[in-house]
Amino acid sequence: MNTISPFSRLTQASEAFDTDLRAYMLGIYRNMGLGLALTGLVALAVAATPPLSALIFGTPLKWVAIFAPLAFVMFFSFRIDRMTTAGARTAFFAFAAVMGVSMASIFLVYTGTSIASAFFTAAAMFAGLSLWGYTTKRDLTGLGSFLMVGLIAVIGVSLVNLFLGSSMLQMLVSIVGVVVFAGLTAWDTQRLKSEFVEYRGHQALDKMAIMGALSLYLNLINMFQLLLGLMGQREE
Repeated sequence: MNTISPFSRLTQASEAFDTDLRAYMLGIYRNMGLGLALTGLVALAVAATPPLSALIFGTPLKWVAIFAPLAFVMFFSFRIDRMTTAGARTAFFAFAAVMGVSMASIFLVYTGTSIASAFFTAAAMFAGLSLWGYTTKRDLTGLGSFLMVGLIAVIGVSLVNLFLGSSMLQMLVSIVGVVVFAGLTAWDTQRLKSEFVEYRGHQALDKMAIMGALSLYLNLINMFQLLLGLMGQREE
């Protein structure tokens, strides 16, 4: 009669856990990547259609384009518990499309080279920090509260500066913002890993993965926009 040793059972359980965790995280990154692709396509389409871009950014509709993503995120966060997994995924991609409309203006303001440079810089930072957050043994929980305070400050000052138009203040916000979203990338990655450990096998985990994709998406998008503001060259 063949028997499996306790060590073999433990090894198999560990391998199964690692496989499930990798699949969970890859699913989050896949949804995030699809959201980024949708945002880019919508932004390019709006920027490449002069009548549409003029209608949006040459009229008071620009304020709707600016604030719609923020309103969408708040709505999404409050309604996620009442959504199905399919509904949450649809809402995430709808948000990505709305963000694309909002971001179309960057193609009208900055050169293509500086946009690409800022994006690849942000993507490289994101990949490194997310990998660190996934692999580090250091508990980043305490960092979360500090980063959230920084995030609220960045959002508040950015909104105020929409009306002040101070270039010096904008530069300061951009530098602080890059640091905050860099930290959030590592913190969110570790948080998502911890959530999988806690809720593995629970039905709610699928929706939590969608929210995780949204969190990482926002970290990368915001790092990109802030870096573009710091290093981007404007169209002449």
